[in-house]
Order: sequence, then C-alpha cells, then structure tokens
Amino acid sequence: NLEEVYMTRLAFHALGMACALLPGFAQDSPRPLGWVVIPIQEYGALRGKAFPVDREPESRTDATLTRVDYDLRIEGATATGRVTLTVDVLKDGWVRVPLPAGLLVREARVDGNRASLVPDPANRGQLIAALSKKGRSMLALEVAFALSGPAGQEQLTLPTAGVGMSRAAVRQQSPQDSEVRVTGGFLAEKSDTLWVAYGRGDEPLVLSWRRKIVEQRKRVELPLRMRGSLTQLFSLGEDGTALNAEVEVEVVQGAARQVKIAVPAAVTINQVPGALIADWDVKAGELIVNLLEPVEGAVKFAVSGEIRLARDGLISLPLLRLLDVERDSGGVAVDVQGAGEIKSSKVQALDEVDAAELGPMVAARQSPSLSAFRYRASGDRALQVEVARYTQQAVLTANVEEARYRALMSVDGKTLVQARYAVRNNQRTFARFTLPEGAVVWSASVAGRPVRPGKDPNGSLLLPLEKSRAGEDAPLLTVEILYLYRSPAWSLKGRAALGLPIVDLPISKTGVSLYYPPQFRVTPETGAFHSQSYEQPSDDTWGIKASYTVREPPLSNALVDNYRKRSETRRSAPMLPVRITFPAVGPSLYLVSELTGESKAAAIEVSYQKDKKK
Repeated sequence: NLEEVYMTRLAFHALGMACALLPGFAQDSPRPLGWVVIPIQEYGALRGKAFPVDREPESRTDATLTRVDYDLRIEGATATGRVTLTVDVLKDGWVRVPLPAGLLVREARVDGNRASLVPDPANRGQLIAALSKKGRSMLALEVAFALSGPAGQEQLTLPTAGVGMSRAAVRQQSPQDSEVRVTGGFLAEKSDTLWVAYGRGDEPLVLSWRRKIVEQRKRVELPLRMRGSLTQLFSLGEDGTALNAEVEVEVVQGAARQVKIAVPAAVTINQVPGALIADWDVKAGELIVNLLEPVEGAVKFAVSGEIRLARDGLISLPLLRLLDVERDSGGVAVDVQGAGEIKSSKVQALDEVDAAELGPMVAARQSPSLSAFRYRASGDRALQVEVARYTQQAVLTANVEEARYRALMSVDGKTLVQARYAVRNNQRTFARFTLPEGAVVWSASVAGRPVRPGKDPNGSLLLPLEKSRAGEDAPLLTVEILYLYRSPAWSLKGRAALGLPIVDLPISKTGVSLYYPPQFRVTPETGAFHSQSYEQPSDDTWGIKASYTVREPPLSNALVDNYRKRSETRRSAPMLPVRITFPAVGPSLYLVSELTGESKAAAIEVSYQKDKKK
C-alpha cells in the first residue's frame, strides 16, 4: 500500500529531524533512512488526525407524520371506523409520535401488531405512540367521533395534525340525499352512500350536511306542562305608552308548539322577535306565538307594543299574563318619560322591589322615576299609578343658591370631597351631577334623607328633587354627595388640581374649604376662585343648622321597629347609602367664586412645596 509506505517514511523522517535538534545528538552523524513499525491502532489515530472526516448532520426530528386516512361510517349520532397514520421514523431506537389531538381511540395496531398508547404529559388530551423501527410504519387506530351541529344539520370534525396529505371516506348507513359542505379541504366524490374529501392540512377537515328528507320520529305525546316568566316595562310618555316584555317559558313535560299570552283590549302588539318564533297572531284577547318546531326545553322571546293611556292622573296599567302555565314569575316596571313623576301607586298581588331584581331590561333604564314590582305567588294582579306632569317652563326654573365643598387631599393622591348644594327648585324632576373620572360615591342624600343615585347613559349621577306646587315660592332643598377619587401622588414640589362636580344647574355662589397635608405649603393659582377668610354658611340659606361638627345620632328603638315593620310589607327594598362624618383635619384654605354657569366645570389648581423644616 503506497499510502501506508508514505506515511511510515514521513513519520521516520520527522523522528530523525527531532533527534538531530537535541543537544546529545548534535555531534552525531545523520542516520540513514529506514523503516519504523507502529501498531495499527496508532496508525489509525494518526491517519484520522491527518484526514478528518465530516460527520453527517444529525436529524432534529425523530419521526414525522406523513399522511392521515380516515375510513368512517355514520351510525346515528356517531361516526366510527378506522384512521390510518403513515409514520416515517428517522432514527434508530424508540421514538415518540404524537397523534392528532381529539381522537377517541378504541384500539391501536402498528404494522398489524397491537400497540399501546399513553397520554402526552406536556399536552393534555393528546395521545402518544412509541415506535422502535426505523423507516415507514403504518399505525391503524379504531376511532369514534360524535356528530355536532345546529338543529336540522349534522357536522363531523376530523383533525389533520398539519400533515401534507389527508383523506376522509365517510359512508352512510342508509342511502340518503343530503347537501354536503366541506371546510378545510374539498369534496372529491359524492354519492348517496359515500363521500370522499381531501384536506389542506393547515386546518381540521370539517364535513357538514343537511338532510333533504327529514325522518319523522314517532314519539309518545305526554301532557304538556310549562313554567314561565314574564317581565313587563311600561314607559309612560306624553302622547302614548310603550310596552316592552321579556318572556321565558320552560317545558317541564311534553313538547310546546305555541305560547299563549292574555292581552288586554287596550294593548296593540307590534312585534314578537325571537330565534324560534315562526309567526304570531292576536285573537280574542290572546297573543298566540307559534314556534318553528316543538320545544322540549326552554324558549325565550320578546314582545313590544303600545297603549293609549291618560297623560297624567290616576292610570290603571293593562298587564299581560301568561296562559297554560303551572307557575309564572317576573314583574312589572313603570317609568315616566319627560317632565313628570309617579306620586303614588296602588298594587294588588304585587310587591315593590329594586329595579335591578327584574333583570337587565329594567335595570338598564336608570331613571329616578322608575318603580318596580314583583309578582306574588297567587292572586289577581293589578297596578294603578298616579302620575304628575309639569310644564317645560317650570322645569327650567331651578338653580343652586349656594354650593359648599370640603376637600381633604393626601400625599398619595387620594382626595375626599363633600359637596353640599342649597337648591331652589320649581318642579324640576332631578339634578344631574358629573363627578371626576374614576370617582367612587360613598353617600348621597336629599333633604337629609339618604338616597340611591341613578345614572344616565353618560355615567352622570341623577338625584331626585322635591318640587313645590305651581304659584308657590320654592323652598330651599339641601343636596349632599360624598365621593373619593384618585390623582397623581404629590412629589416634593408641583401642582395639584381639585376635581369638583359639574352640575346641570347654575350656581350663584361657591365656597371651598381645602384641607392639605401639614408638611406642605400650598398656594392657590389664579383662576375663577380666590382665597379669603372663612365664612360660616347662613342658617337662612341652608334652611338648617350649618355646623359640620354635628354627628349622626345613634339608631333608636323606634327606628329599628319602623324598619322591621316596613320589611314585612315589602318583599325586597333597595339598600341605601350611609351618611359619613367628614374628617376635617390639617391646615386649610378657603376659596370662593361667584356665578358658575350651568354644566360648567369649576376647576381649582394649587401649587405645593414640601416644607424643609417639617
């Protein structure tokens, strides 16, 4: 072998040169060339270093799923059969092959031999097959799928696991003419008993079909038993009354084909929308709602109509009533549109409740004149309300004689504000207050009585106002709101703004007591407000003693007895906020302003600087 001879001579020559360079051999004469014998293992190591061989890159993928073939048969509400997975193993030894997610496997075989599957610990709900033979293997799985889809339509979803080639052959148990639609691929073949579809691989293969001929199933007709809920909302307007109702019927036994509602003669039904509504008609004082198909569960729909009622005075409301039900629940809500209010109400087999208890349709109104009632278990239901209307001119004659604010500002940006207004009202229904963004109301009261504020669509608070009779001088009314909001925290030096409510009434005079942290020096900026010495509110302006230091008296036994007595007559009453004593602590500034316009923002800005001595 010439190559071995050459390498041997080369090694001997290198050894001779190394010896010549050593001191002990420098004076010796050069040795003649010859042969050197070394073991074959050392030679192989030297040759490997001289001629290194590039290694083949290792494959990062142990195995790949190449093709998925489904062969299924539809039997009732399931599809059963076999799915064949073509798997290419790229390395020696055992490898893990994840199966398509969502498969319900009965049995697994690899190349005809039984195989076991284990759950994937990293992906819940997915199975893993273990293969040991390098090359191509055929993994056969006995699977089952549940059919899904809306009423009258069936759907079969087959996972493709992102492979490049997927095929599905679906057979029907009996020949049927169906309209087939394929999503995630295309339909290659269709007959009365066989459908063949191919998937794209990037999404599941979905087959949906609707039978043109629907089988009529024979069933034993059971006596119909139903329970229902009917919630009615009457909106009393100037020229007419709108009626909106929500109906929910639950079938306890049998199948319902229609729903009947008793409609008084004064009510005109305009619409009955709903997903399962086929048609509707009003005959002999009954609203008959026909359904698309017999319903064995629950059905919901709405009813809208109109009524011609009196503009004001004592009004009897015509109530709808569910028919052919064992038990009905729900309630009635009444709202006055425009300048008016409900002065009193007379009920029969109804209990007054909070509007939020009657569901979203009623709770969304957020009107101060809204009244809500819930049905009692039995009895003939009746509702009468006394409505008072006011002219538009009278609504506009309301103003705030004086507004007083007390604000407590903290270093961390929290600000507590107590707002008090002396309102002179001439038939104004309510006042609108827009608080700073993110403000949380702690309490609200009108004429010293705690109230629950309403809200308009813009998020402003609506507080009811007491009205005087026409021709009389309107007395002063005290309105109070206590709220908390957040602003940026104070630094060593900077500016801070005090957010006051925006009122939809003109304000004649405003006074602000601003309490701030004692470790800071605070100076008001130039604006609509200027500082002056503190002035106590006059008793004549507020109509009550104006001292802020008076605390609320404790609850007496008579008050507790009165609350229990009202609880027995009312099934559910709204929870009212509690009045809280304002914590007036720390140094303060007193600022005043004159003539704040209607719906105008009263802004106060101050400069602050931390006192180095504190």
